[in-house]
Parts: sequence; structure tokens; C-alpha cells
Amino acid sequence: MKNKNSLLKSFRCAFSGFSGAVKAERNLRIHLTAAAYVLYFSSFYKLSRAELAVLLVTIGLVVFSELVNTAVESAVDLASPDLHPLAKKAKDTAAGAVLVCAVLAGGVGFVLFWDTERFAYIFRYFTGRFPNALLLLASFCLAWLFIAHKTSKPNQ
Repeated sequence: MKNKNSLLKSFRCAFSGFSGAVKAERNLRIHLTAAAYVLYFSSFYKLSRAELAVLLVTIGLVVFSELVNTAVESAVDLASPDLHPLAKKAKDTAAGAVLVCAVLAGGVGFVLFWDTERFAYIFRYFTGRFPNALLLLASFCLAWLFIAHKTSKPNQ
């Protein structure tokens, strides 16, 4: 019985860490919002299972790197509350890892989605039907509110 509670507790801790990062980190909210739009717009393409798997792994890699960056920044802030060149180097390197993953994701997106005929179809889909355009605009407003939501970080 102890193992079951331990496993459940570890999942609760993981969920708490993820939700805490979402609440505190604007860049993570940006990545999650971009991922949601990418997944939605990917429905306009006939992606193979392998292409969809690559897309999901790429999204996961970007979110993973942002979570690791958050963990590194928190650990560095705890270990070195004062400014220090090594603390800056650790934080900048972790942020650089996120940048590499985001650029990689952009490349994957370019390879999977660059199709001018499909772009024209999607444009017509949203501009030719008022409810679709209105729903897309409403989603942009909600996305902006999600991204711009201010929460206080611990010790700040």
C-alpha cells in the first residue's frame, strides 16, 4: 500500500510542479499557446502518424526544455541569491537550450507545414466564414489573456 501512495504522491508533485511553472512562467505559457495553435492548425493537413509523432515529440521537447530552464533558474536563485557570473552563465545556458529547442521546433514546423496552397485554403476557411473568423479572433484574445496573466514568483 505504501508504494501506491508513494506513486500517487509523485504524480501530485509532478502536476504541482508543472502547474506552478505554468502559473509563474510567461515563456512557458507562450510555448503552450503556440503548441495549441500548431496542433489545431495541423488538423488542416493530412499528417502521417510518423509526422504527427515528430510534431508531438518536438512540442514535448520545447515544453521539457522550458521546464528544465525554470528548474535551473530556481535552483540557481536559491543557491546564489546575489549576482554572480557563474549564476548568470548557468541561467543563460539553460535559456540557450530552450532557444535551440524552439528553433528546432520552427524548423520542424517549416518542413511539415510549408504549403502555400494549404495556407490559402486555411485563409479562405477563416475569412470566408464569419463564425470561423470570430472564433479565431476570440481564441487569440483568450490566448493573449492566458499569456499576459501576471502571477507573482516566489521571493519576488
